[in-house]
Amino acid sequence: MEIKKIKTENSDDSRIVSIADVMKDVKTVQTFKLTNKLGASVTFCNIGAGIVSVIVPDRNGKMRDVVLGYKNLEDYVGDGPCAGKVPGRFANRINHGQLSIDGKKYQLVLNTSDGKHHLHGGPGGFANQYWEGRQVADKVEFTYFSKDGEAGYPGNLTAKVVYSWNDDNEITLELSATTDAPTIVNLTNHTYFNLKGEGNGNILDHKLKLFAQNYLPATDELITTGEVATVKGTPMDFTEPKLIGKDINEKFDALINGKGYDSCWVIDGYKKGEMHQAATLMSDESGIKVELFTTQPGVQCYTGNWLSGCPTGKCGKSYEDYEGVALECQTLPDSPNKPNFPNAVLRPGEEYRQTIKFKFSNF
Repeated sequence: MEIKKIKTENSDDSRIVSIADVMKDVKTVQTFKLTNKLGASVTFCNIGAGIVSVIVPDRNGKMRDVVLGYKNLEDYVGDGPCAGKVPGRFANRINHGQLSIDGKKYQLVLNTSDGKHHLHGGPGGFANQYWEGRQVADKVEFTYFSKDGEAGYPGNLTAKVVYSWNDDNEITLELSATTDAPTIVNLTNHTYFNLKGEGNGNILDHKLKLFAQNYLPATDELITTGEVATVKGTPMDFTEPKLIGKDINEKFDALINGKGYDSCWVIDGYKKGEMHQAATLMSDESGIKVELFTTQPGVQCYTGNWLSGCPTGKCGKSYEDYEGVALECQTLPDSPNKPNFPNAVLRPGEEYRQTIKFKFSNF
């Protein structure tokens, strides 16, 4: 890793990251940029502890920014797509925002488009909060303190996100949390990939492989039913590399209800605490490939079905539907209400800890 000697205001140390601060509502927006020896870089922002840029070489050595993001940093607050950020306290949907821990019932805020369910921690969830960011050695660390009762969740919870970027063009994301009362936690990263480069059209021509022989059927309101179904013989089958657009318009419930892919797949061979490959995404046009590895049991594939109308992108225009695909490694959606899904409860004295890795290369 190339060490960049950059002096930062209000600091007397030399850092591997460049830090740009601007003020908004008395809160500080921070960006941190890591650059490796190849000249490839990744930039993070403390709004939602998010990834706002990943610049890697294509097969011809040309650098491309392969993730969606906004021209103005302030637009990351309250954006519908949740671009690049870490949603929480519980990513994905919880049926009617209701859950029970040790026999005690809790009602979370409701914020899905139909006003019936809880999604990504609610409108004031982790993705729309200003995290405390800092550089630690060659990593970037974000911390957020979530108060007891925030969005209806029990317990004071401290969440931490640590990113690293190496000379092999790998982003490693370490997610952790502790609590002072029993609660639920499910953290992920919601980066949208377009391996042709952001602003360069849709991702229907990308090839996707999911290391998952099963997916989770859901209702027409995208709430998992509790069933685990085989992908075999359905448009949900990505066990071999397949164009995302090949089956996306098929008359299949999951695709009709989501206006495209917006489902969770169960990663093959999952064992708690072990890293497994979840997905491989490729663009024949650029020759860029990203492989995903995780300790999480599921991966939600969302093909940007409702991106239209989002804030102005880095490319200077708003993104249209299907211009990015999010591959969100996480626990299984609505698991607090599905006894057959992995337990999402975190208790005092325990530590929630999960890892996600994005590995970029050429083919």
